[in-house]
Amino acid sequence: MNTNFSDDFQIKGKFSIKNTSTEYKGKLTKEEGVQMLIKEKEKLRELQEKLYADGSKSLLVVLQAMDAAGKDSLIEHVFGGVNPQGCNVTSFKTPSSREYSHDFLWRHYLALPQKGMIGIFNRSHYESVLVCKVHPEYNLSEKTWDSVKDFDDKFWENRYESIRNFEKHLAQNGTTIVKIFLHVSKDEQKKRLLDRINEQEKNWKFSTSDLPERALFPKYMECYETAINETSKDHAPWYVIPADNKWFARLSAIQIIIDTLEKMDLKFPELSDEDRKGLEDAKKQLESE
Repeated sequence: MNTNFSDDFQIKGKFSIKNTSTEYKGKLTKEEGVQMLIKEKEKLRELQEKLYADGSKSLLVVLQAMDAAGKDSLIEHVFGGVNPQGCNVTSFKTPSSREYSHDFLWRHYLALPQKGMIGIFNRSHYESVLVCKVHPEYNLSEKTWDSVKDFDDKFWENRYESIRNFEKHLAQNGTTIVKIFLHVSKDEQKKRLLDRINEQEKNWKFSTSDLPERALFPKYMECYETAINETSKDHAPWYVIPADNKWFARLSAIQIIIDTLEKMDLKFPELSDEDRKGLEDAKKQLESE
């Protein structure tokens, strides 16, 4: 692929969300992008097989976005061709009472991919510095804090530090992390929400709770900008992908994931001389039947 989305969209240095395009698609047409995605999916399937066979490393893909940005459809179109035995998707909703009885990272530890696997977080531990920062009262459900006055600058810096330490620990223990923010414009979100209302087969996707959150769009953008600046590291990079064109977002994401897997130096297991001899003996036995 001529375009290098990994370099183009990886956050290096200070990130400004208002200076980042939501509609960029390069010089590609939609038809070209769709055909390229088909080819890339085969490459991803082959790399996933090698990851599974290697068995010493894992890949964690974190997806974050505003409502209607295309996370679910991206997972379907990018990972639809991989072996489901080697891939787990976890969608994080509002924490349960049991999850609230632990620290905010606990439920995310439980969903981490084992070695040889790809894990996909559809929303993630970042909700604790996104939706919970927009609505700080949500943190009171953790039963550790007495008042929203407790959620000062120091509180949020501690949250970012916890996330950085969490991801550093994972990276030091064999998990490669890719974090993708699907950057959709408010105008495009409006169009997609209207589509969910106007098209009967999409009605189930619409929730009236989407509208109050949409009214807080600027506040969410501030929180995303801060979170990305606080937590984009070499061992856990953020990629901000223009998401107004779903086909382009999917193509960008799959190349980033492929590039990441290729850099992991994955290897198929090598057989010992004894194992190779066993294979030859088994071959002769089967052929003589």
